[in-house]
Amino acid sequence: MTTVPEYAATSGRQRIDWVDAAKGLCIIMVVMMHSTIGVELAAGREGFMHWVVAFARPFRMPDFFLISGLFLGLTIDRGWLRYIDRKVVHFAYFYVLWLTIQFVFKAPGIAAEEGWGGALRAYLTAYVEPFGTLWFIYLLPVFFIVTRLLRPVPVWVIFIGAAVLEALPVHTGSVILDEFCGRYVYFFAGYAFAAHVFSFAAWVRQRPAAFLALCLGWAALHTFLVFTPAPASLASWLQPDPGNSGATGGFSELPLISLLLGLAGAGLVVGVAALVSLLRPMRWLVWLGEHSIVVYLAFFLPMAATRVFLLKTGLIENIGLVSLIVTFAGVTGPVILYGLVQWLGYGRFLFERPSWARLEQQAARSAPVAAE
Repeated sequence: MTTVPEYAATSGRQRIDWVDAAKGLCIIMVVMMHSTIGVELAAGREGFMHWVVAFARPFRMPDFFLISGLFLGLTIDRGWLRYIDRKVVHFAYFYVLWLTIQFVFKAPGIAAEEGWGGALRAYLTAYVEPFGTLWFIYLLPVFFIVTRLLRPVPVWVIFIGAAVLEALPVHTGSVILDEFCGRYVYFFAGYAFAAHVFSFAAWVRQRPAAFLALCLGWAALHTFLVFTPAPASLASWLQPDPGNSGATGGFSELPLISLLLGLAGAGLVVGVAALVSLLRPMRWLVWLGEHSIVVYLAFFLPMAATRVFLLKTGLIENIGLVSLIVTFAGVTGPVILYGLVQWLGYGRFLFERPSWARLEQQAARSAPVAAE
């Protein structure tokens, strides 16, 4: 199996700039999707951002998962305690914390419709079925554990099996099962083929003109496949869209085509990130990717508040522009909150896991002290 290149594992830098830039692009696309769909549902009509979201749909989450698997090869053989601490407890802490925070804001609305008993049931159910925008960090630990357990299985067997799961029209109604089937192939590809991803990023930096030409050809084909409706006879094979994430019913949502577009789009995002991370004016994108979990956890509140304000006041009539402003608020709001937390020194538990929530810390404290 290929692994992360030597320079990525042993260089003095703790982070790799283009990887963070790719994460930054991914988190912007995620916020853009939730912001745009939310505005359009509330307004009852679509704007120009609807087409941007639809264009990005085939590769938006595949790229996020592929990037998430890139460095797993460096840690997958660690002891189980450390592995579970970093790959499971880490995300579980943030999930429980921000699930509770989100419910503080959403519980009154749920209670108004279903009573406080219904609100409590919804909260408890969220520990079995991920809630709202938090499903990504719920699913990542599942991917980490499954990949660790499948370590002895040949890479090609797992990849083909994951590709088959992605191709199947899985509609169980369970977020975990449906998203696992649809996304695991991209996470595993990031882990298993990390060296190829790094080599591609290096190639793009050496031949930017060739890459830009490749982008033009990809964009034309991608656009055609996304916005050309698939034949009605193939409708049952279209990939599910349970979260209303901008599906068009196009060829891009058919088996195999969706996989190829997901991998190709993820590769293009990697290439774009490899180039823009070299530009000093784009260093903000690298920083944003380094702190992508900050945005992912907290964007729901500024996004929702801005959407309600703009639609209630009617200050802007263009729905596409409203969606764009809401997206901007969803990205910058968490950054401002993070800055305030760092400046004041209070509330760091919102974005940094405290020592009491670390298994390694607890194990070290409980271990007997060796005699000197």
